[in-house]
Amino acid sequence: MFSRRAFPSAFSAATRATRPLASAAAPRFLTPMQMRMLSDDMRQAIDKAVASAPVVLFMKGTPETPQCGFSRASIQILGMQGVDPEKFTAFNVLEDNDLRSGIKEYSEWPTIPQLYVDKEFVGGCDILMTMHQDGSLAKMLEEKGVLVPAENDAEPPK
Repeated sequence: MFSRRAFPSAFSAATRATRPLASAAAPRFLTPMQMRMLSDDMRQAIDKAVASAPVVLFMKGTPETPQCGFSRASIQILGMQGVDPEKFTAFNVLEDNDLRSGIKEYSEWPTIPQLYVDKEFVGGCDILMTMHQDGSLAKMLEEKGVLVPAENDAEPPK
């Protein structure tokens, strides 16, 4: 149905190398300010991931094997809407804990899955469901040109 792409493992190794080692003097709990400090490497990697396709979903699992009901529902909604698999990619946040926490800070959205269309954050499963039901998702996806072309659109004029 949709292509499967994992978050780049080389990126994971690079970001781990930049994290400070825990010390006995380190605070036990992070302050809100400390939690909101997304590294430049992580921000750049997420920017690259968001720009990797016109429709990008950060989810738990893969489109073929979603690992939570919200991710499954989001994939089903995108499928029902007719999103072109050639214009879609997904990233499995369960493969990289840095990505899993980083994407939440990047979007300032606390839950996964998260959908981006043309590099813009759309929302999570609840937002997708609402937009699907009220027709605004179909309109947005059509305006962005990310749907599978209708058969009559693909035929040359006679």
